[in-house]
Order: sequence, then structure tokens, then C-alpha cells
Amino acid sequence: MSYLHEIRKYGRDANPFFVLMGIDVVSFGNGQAELSMEVRPDMMNGAGWMQGGLYLCLCDEAMALALFTAMDDGQRIATISESTSFLQGIQKGKIKAFGRMIRKGRRVAFTEGWTADCEDKVLSRTSASFAVF
Repeated sequence: MSYLHEIRKYGRDANPFFVLMGIDVVSFGNGQAELSMEVRPDMMNGAGWMQGGLYLCLCDEAMALALFTAMDDGQRIATISESTSFLQGIQKGKIKAFGRMIRKGRRVAFTEGWTADCEDKVLSRTSASFAVF
């Protein structure tokens, strides 16, 4: 069973990281994906903001899911580089991540993503490249 088929059938339960973090699959298809997650107290850093790596993790998953929607059955991916700009912090509520495929070559694919709060204020922007094999 392909990853996309598992996501369609099982939702969050198809991905152990989604279960751990409480990530919900909002939508995916045509080289795009949206995920969401409730911000919890155990996600805060010492300054009281959601820890920055979680923005990146959520965005990475949205970009990967977006990329999977444009891949052939049996193809796999691995993140090879990412760059994130953190624009604003969040302390509570829901955070959303959006991913979109920019270009997919035979061996490398390029994506972009961003996170936003429930009022659609952009919190971070990420670009990433993935190895395709």
C-alpha cells in the first residue's frame, strides 16, 4: 500500500510522527498539502514560544506530502537540504503548514512551504530540496 493510500485510509495514524505530534491531515493533492496541529505547553521553549524546530518539522512534512502527490508509485524521497526563516512566534492555538512542489526532476525535487496561525498570519517560510529515488 502506498503512503498516499495509507494517508487517505488512516489519516494521522499512517505516520507515527503525526501521531506523536498530533498532526492532522487537512488536504493534499496536485503537488500541494496542508497540515495542522494544536500548539501544546510541552512544545514551548524556555522563553515561552513554540520551539522553532517544530515549525520546520511540520513544514517538512507538508512539503513531503505535497511532493508525494506528484510522484510515481514506488518512488521514495529524502530531505537533502532545508532553509527556514522564522518570522513570528506562536504560544497557543492551532498552527497550519502548507507545502507545495516547485519542480520535480529525475533525482531532485524542490519545494516550498510556510506555517501560519489560525488568522493566516505567516509564522515561517521554508524551502527544501529532496532526493528522489
